[in-house]
Amino acid sequence: MTDMPVPTFHPSPSKPKLRLPAGAWDTHCHVFGPQKRFPYVAGRPAPADAPKEKLFTLHAHIGIERCVIVHTSNHGFDTRATEDALNARGGGYRGIALAPVSVSDEDMQRLDALGFTGVRFHYMGHLAKGDSIEDVIAFAPRLARLGWHLEIHIESGLIASMEPHLRRSAVPVVIDHMGRIDAGLGVGQPAFEHLLELMRDDRFWVKVSGCDRASRAGPPYADAVPFARALVAEFPDRCVWGTDWPHPNHAPPVPDDGALVDLIAEIAPTEAQRQKLLVDNPRRLYATKSAPN
Repeated sequence: MTDMPVPTFHPSPSKPKLRLPAGAWDTHCHVFGPQKRFPYVAGRPAPADAPKEKLFTLHAHIGIERCVIVHTSNHGFDTRATEDALNARGGGYRGIALAPVSVSDEDMQRLDALGFTGVRFHYMGHLAKGDSIEDVIAFAPRLARLGWHLEIHIESGLIASMEPHLRRSAVPVVIDHMGRIDAGLGVGQPAFEHLLELMRDDRFWVKVSGCDRASRAGPPYADAVPFARALVAEFPDRCVWGTDWPHPNHAPPVPDDGALVDLIAEIAPTEAQRQKLLVDNPRRLYATKSAPN
């Protein structure tokens, strides 16, 4: 008998104590499969299915109304699983694509019509190597024609060397998961200082997601909170938040998404900060010509 993949998401997340503002967004989550309809890339470990229905149930449970589904590398450049989830929400959700810089204008226009608003590129050792940062920056003017942005998933140690390239982007740049900093190294670490310096350029945005990944102390991830709080305090108009559900490639213990929501009260302590982080900022960043108000 073949062992089935173990889900990386919590089977019964807690109900958050924090009441989110009306219109709150989860700007970073994924859908996986179902692989019978949307096959995974060959040659990689197959994750357990985390289909759109489970994502929608989670959002209803934690108080999320809008969301951005970031296409997962387990599906490669085949975006059908993400497209299917966006179609099911009738325009209420947005998408971030994975695509090579050689993607055709026709394909980009098709994705734009479906609600995609940007392309993500990985610079992480555990993920497949893709286009060079030089080629990505050369590709950015094509994104500008659609009003899209770049999303960069980067190891913290690469921020300094990539900074000069990223500053030449023709479109806004969103840095995933606080630049994947290591909370154990403290807020004075060079990688975080480089991230702060990058954020002082108002073309850059950051997702204050991934406290659970940055933490070296484990739940409730208190050692990672100062990084997210510092970003929200200094850059209140260019921070967004996401669950990262279903937490792919996550080491145990599995994050409780309800507890991650409650952590927002520490990341953004005031109602005004939470309104910007969860509603106003994502609405600005992910709005497109076809976006509802």
